[in-house]
Amino acid sequence: MTFTDHIRATLKLGLPLIGGQLAQTAIGLTDTVMMGWYGVEELAAVALGASFFHLILILGMGFGLAVMPMVAAAFALDDTRQVRRVTRMGLWIGAGFAALSMPIFWYSEALLLAMGQTPQIARDAGTYLMIAGWAIWPGVLLTVLRSHLSALDRPNIVLWAWLGGFVLNIALNWVLIFGNLGAPELGISGAAIASLGTHLLIFAVLAVYAARAEGLRDYDLFARFWRPDPGALAEVFRLGWPIALTLLAESGLFMATMIMMGWIGTLELAAHGIALQITSATFMVHIGLSSAATIRAGRAWSKGDADGLAQAARAALLLSGLMVTATIIFFVSLAAPLVGLFVDPTDPLRDRIISVGASLLVVAAIFQLADAAQVMALGLLRGVKDTTIPMIYAFISYWLIGVPCAYLLGLPLGWDGEGIWAGLVIGLGIAGVLLITRFVRIARRAALTA
Repeated sequence: MTFTDHIRATLKLGLPLIGGQLAQTAIGLTDTVMMGWYGVEELAAVALGASFFHLILILGMGFGLAVMPMVAAAFALDDTRQVRRVTRMGLWIGAGFAALSMPIFWYSEALLLAMGQTPQIARDAGTYLMIAGWAIWPGVLLTVLRSHLSALDRPNIVLWAWLGGFVLNIALNWVLIFGNLGAPELGISGAAIASLGTHLLIFAVLAVYAARAEGLRDYDLFARFWRPDPGALAEVFRLGWPIALTLLAESGLFMATMIMMGWIGTLELAAHGIALQITSATFMVHIGLSSAATIRAGRAWSKGDADGLAQAARAALLLSGLMVTATIIFFVSLAAPLVGLFVDPTDPLRDRIISVGASLLVVAAIFQLADAAQVMALGLLRGVKDTTIPMIYAFISYWLIGVPCAYLLGLPLGWDGEGIWAGLVIGLGIAGVLLITRFVRIARRAALTA
């Protein structure tokens, strides 16, 4: 394959994955926009509650993401039995994780109060999580199915499932938050019900497709599902727990900044939530490319194809770099209008929220470069089944460097939100350098032994 062929192969796999990630983020965007129209305090509570939910969800997603390189490697070697084994045990682990995590949502109000949030914000966020927390079941399980289907060259169904969820989420939000079509006006609870319903729909679509689609029935994914497979279970767990802790370290970094913004004020927390939603939308491109890189690296690694591994990495990193360049220009040029889309034109705090949010987006222009570098490197390293050392690098970068810098710059030094986001840039940037350096070393060793 020429380098152009590698670019095309990455795009063929990556574009549907990017589309699915964008649709997933669009669901969060619509929640933010519609809650912003409902009220600033409600927006702040849902932003905090959604961040809390995703902190737990991302931890559970680690085991689902471990399935992706394992299925990709088995598929490259035409090992149907191994595909079935690792996916099935990934679902087992996901179900166990969901069951264990439920008490966290039931007592979320007390946890948020202990984190220094105001009583009203903690109470409203707790109300949201008491309902939306049930979405942890379909959320974790659909991650396993998404990895399974993507690694089997079926990313298009992932895209369509998330697009369907996006449409359903808008409809449910419109009816349940505001009380349209004769429904009761549920506000925050309505947003939570919409989130739960959306996750259930997406999981159902992927499960039916994985079981019934032409070409996938031979895997018998759900046949004798109750039978344990200790070997595959241990294999998925060994690869997945470092991924889970790496994701927890990163998402915890963002949750820590959310809490710090809450210490500054409700308005700043609302602006922070808006800015994160905007940056998340563009970052989903890199998440999709990272997943494509994991699959392509996993296939090359399983076959001992060192040149294919290097070319796949170069193609993915080039595409990610082009997106970063476009994003920087976009954020710097349109910061204020972008934030303004999320705030009710009649809200008396509109101008202040836009001012704070726009300043955060300018910092986010640099932040995107650092975040893209680390997520692409993590995707490539997962493809070669290297997850433990990256976990250590992530913990050091995010928690021993990023969080202290965010706190010092944002609060004692008085830089407020911009300082907190500068701490994000520092932590993510160091992680990106360490992780890319590690992948380059692994790829060079593979080339020398080929």
